[in-house]
Amino acid sequence: MWDAAQGALADLLEDEYPTMQLRPQKDRLQGFQTLATFYLRYLKIFRALEEVYDQIVHPQKRRVVHQVLEGVMGRLVELKNEMVELEYSEFHYFDDILQDFKMTPEDLEVPIPRYFVREKIRALKEREKMLAHILAKGGHQKPKTVPVQFLSVERAVWLLQVSERARQGRLRAHFMKTIRQEEQRRLQGNSSMLDPNQAATCIQKVWRGYWDRTRVNKECLEEMIFLGMIPAQQTTPSPAQLHAQQVESRRHYVQEEHEAEYQKALVNIKESVRSVDGPDIKESLQEQIRQWFLECRDATGKFPDFPNPEDGGSASIFAHKTPEQVAAEFAAREEEREKKKKSKGEKDKKGNDRKEKKKEKKEKMKGKKGKGDTEEEEKGWKMTPSNFLPTVVEGAKMYKEVWHNRDEKQNFLQCFDAQLVREEKRLEVEEELRVQVDELMRQELKNLKLVVDRDKGKKKKKVKKSSKKKKKKGRKTGKKKKKKEKDLTADRTIESLYEELVMEGFIIRPKNIKLTDYIGEYSYLGTTLRQADIEPMPSLSDVRQLIALYGVLPLGSQCVHERGPLIRALLLTGPAGVGKKMLVHSLCTETGANLFDLSPATLAGKYPGKSGLQYLLHMVFKVARQLQPSVIWIGDAEKTFYKKVPKLEKEMEPKRLKKSLPKVLKSIKSEDRVLVVGTTRRPFDADIKPFCKVYKKIILIPRPDYASRFTLWKELLQAGGAQLGPKLDLSSLAKVTDGYTQGHILQAIQTVLNSHRLNQQTKRPLTAVEFIPPLARQDPVYKEEEEAFKAWYTRTPLGKKRARAAKASEEEDHKKGKTKGGKSQKKEKKGKTKKRKKKK
Repeated sequence: MWDAAQGALADLLEDEYPTMQLRPQKDRLQGFQTLATFYLRYLKIFRALEEVYDQIVHPQKRRVVHQVLEGVMGRLVELKNEMVELEYSEFHYFDDILQDFKMTPEDLEVPIPRYFVREKIRALKEREKMLAHILAKGGHQKPKTVPVQFLSVERAVWLLQVSERARQGRLRAHFMKTIRQEEQRRLQGNSSMLDPNQAATCIQKVWRGYWDRTRVNKECLEEMIFLGMIPAQQTTPSPAQLHAQQVESRRHYVQEEHEAEYQKALVNIKESVRSVDGPDIKESLQEQIRQWFLECRDATGKFPDFPNPEDGGSASIFAHKTPEQVAAEFAAREEEREKKKKSKGEKDKKGNDRKEKKKEKKEKMKGKKGKGDTEEEEKGWKMTPSNFLPTVVEGAKMYKEVWHNRDEKQNFLQCFDAQLVREEKRLEVEEELRVQVDELMRQELKNLKLVVDRDKGKKKKKVKKSSKKKKKKGRKTGKKKKKKEKDLTADRTIESLYEELVMEGFIIRPKNIKLTDYIGEYSYLGTTLRQADIEPMPSLSDVRQLIALYGVLPLGSQCVHERGPLIRALLLTGPAGVGKKMLVHSLCTETGANLFDLSPATLAGKYPGKSGLQYLLHMVFKVARQLQPSVIWIGDAEKTFYKKVPKLEKEMEPKRLKKSLPKVLKSIKSEDRVLVVGTTRRPFDADIKPFCKVYKKIILIPRPDYASRFTLWKELLQAGGAQLGPKLDLSSLAKVTDGYTQGHILQAIQTVLNSHRLNQQTKRPLTAVEFIPPLARQDPVYKEEEEAFKAWYTRTPLGKKRARAAKASEEEDHKKGKTKGGKSQKKEKKGKTKKRKKKK
């Protein structure tokens, strides 16, 4: 698997590197096609490498796979960003490209690496214990509330009477039934006995009928399950599944064991290399540097200056250069330093000014001439340089050089390779010893210079001292300019801050929900609708992919967050019940992130005043950075940016965060794995400009389409314990519930599937009609509300860009049509004149 994935990656890199150097493409569609093909190919490789990393046990191989895997993840995020900037849309459709690659819509799902949570499972368990302890100590654990209905005495007496009369009625009916059965037996006893042959045929007929019916029903059920018409109802896992689980747990244990052995070996082998090979390395380095002293003395007539530690020390001497080249380099550096130090005379300044003016004039002239050419070149789309391709290339190179043809017949248990560790540690020890040797040799060179050429040595020393002083002065001035933010909680520990935030309700426990639990199908009409200039509503599968790319991968991987496109804030908007909060909780579950709640309702009445709010935000972001990854959730995000605050909500002060939130967001750097997630069901109530300045990435979540509703009904009913029989028409339910969200469907299922109804399923199977009354009591998402969301999205920065691009393309098409029309008219006129001349 690893070999196949690396082969595919090598082919992809060969195809991708030429596109980085190509001229800008004027055809946007062609540009999108190239990006989409790269995206799908990287996605395929990502899935394979994630599986490889999960299954390989060898610690050194895992490091190489991990490096490439992180590079591929980052490249995926970069390509998605490129597609957004090219198409001015967060949602993209690859139907035609999927067919070319023979891929299914399931292959578009972004896999979430399992090591995100597994490699820090112990820390997560400890944090969970601490959170539970703090909640229990503060009495914040809410007991499960059971709804209690209060009855009047008359009502209670009436219920008792009804139940007692029903009980007596059932007993009377049972008594009458037994009397009737005894009477029938008595009458049958007087009748004549049947012939043995007739009795046997009667028994045979009944038994054969029963046996054939059960056999046919079983075969029909097996066929329907095989065709996928009915889901296989398997309550207990099969022996094969149990064995697979055991193998997986054993593999993870072996991975941890081998990793621990490898970490011990790193320390032990380094110590042995330092003790055994250290003296020899030190001697050889000293001999090389002494040889260089003599060669430079012979070539230039004087001893060279020893390179500074900033320039790389003695390592820069032996970078494949001759002594003459090295001496020339150091001489040039010294001249540059001296030029900077010396103050120039007025005459030189005037001369330089004249020269600069002449140069500027020449450059301006050149600029005017070459302006047209550059403008032509700049038009169109060009792929931006990647931050992740070098790491991917480096990882691929390491695989090819070290692991591709490595013979590992003797290493069946896949333990670490000691030879490779020794080679790595030898280089490390050499670097450490080089620093010590450089200090010794620097002193030795000074002594040699004092003996051989004292005068020159004194002058150079004086120059060096003055330069050091100046450098120090420059550093001091630079430090003064930088302003450090005041730490308002310098005297407090992170544990105490964490406890305070938990007690105040700003840190909450995320629900254990995975991203795969967010059920939704792929939209199969996206490309065809876009080709017809109709903007399709995104599917729930697309939403799931965006959450994985914008949230899970950057929060889970430090490398992706640092070098990829920085996303500080994300807005999830859509009607009530589409699963916005569920996605926030899934983000935390998949990455093991802390969940902070800064919703207006949570903030109400806590930490009053400007200083109180500043202190709270400082606490939240300090803890979020220290215990990263962290998700800061702001529910009802539109309230922070209200156009006009309603009278009922004025006491809550919902706009407290309006001024301070943009400032705090700017403080989030690329190394801070902190994401602010806002959720809103009424974005049109907010002032759009400041709202979109904070939330630059906006994901519009639609109501589910027919395919998503069908899978929702099936999955949620099975989860609730329902038996899906032929009488339960899921297709009709999915059709009837058009306009209802996932929350509405779930509520209807919960009201119908109570314990009493679940027990009756064997006698009275479930029907679709039972779910209609609870659905009828709820309001669906009407067309007007959906149109309001679409209209609001068109007013966002990305929506405006897309509208402008569509308008520009329409104008271009219109112009092309006019020019074609003009040419055809001219041709017609010419033809008519020729005919007239012929007639004459």
